[in-house]
Amino acid sequence: MTDTIAGIEIPDTRAVAEATDFLRDTAGPLLLHHSRRVFLFGSLHARARGIETDPELLYVSAMFHDAGLLTPFSDAEQRFELDGADHARSFLLERGFPEHAAEVVWLAIALHTTPGVPGRMGGEIAATTFGVLTDAIGWGLDRLDGGQVEEIVAVHPRGDFKKEFLQVFVEGLKNRPGTTYGTVNADVLEHFVPGFRRGSMVRRVMDAPWPQ
Repeated sequence: MTDTIAGIEIPDTRAVAEATDFLRDTAGPLLLHHSRRVFLFGSLHARARGIETDPELLYVSAMFHDAGLLTPFSDAEQRFELDGADHARSFLLERGFPEHAAEVVWLAIALHTTPGVPGRMGGEIAATTFGVLTDAIGWGLDRLDGGQVEEIVAVHPRGDFKKEFLQVFVEGLKNRPGTTYGTVNADVLEHFVPGFRRGSMVRRVMDAPWPQ
């Protein structure tokens, strides 16, 4: 793949190559292109905001951020974000990365669908979310250079992204609907899965085992 895209250099490390191979082999073109765009858009936003990032850690965060939508990493039924975060942490630790680096990537992935919080945190955590928001819903797109955006999409085309990306979410979540409580993921199942009913905080309070 191209080493430099829209002025952003793809880190030339073993971990980056192996993370790319992992996603290519397990996820197919849609999530591979999406995840690379997340890295690139996140990098552009970080650069524009003067946010320092470790490109290698940001890249791994981007590669694994949706990995939990695929075959579950663990036997635990948990949010897909946690599954991907756990997978990325193990990936890094197995390759000799320090615990603090693995924790940064874990947080970047675990929080990437949480509104409002990750953008106020460290560089890789914020940049991962910025990249996700730009590619998924167009957040901040008007603040990026149009030529750079065109170059990124030319190398990593979107195709029928909106329709296919949502379908990936449905397939990844429909068999663990309880994990979507309190998250934006419930929006997807509510829209596409007949009979799905999102959990309610009001119901949980009212049904709590307290007399009043």
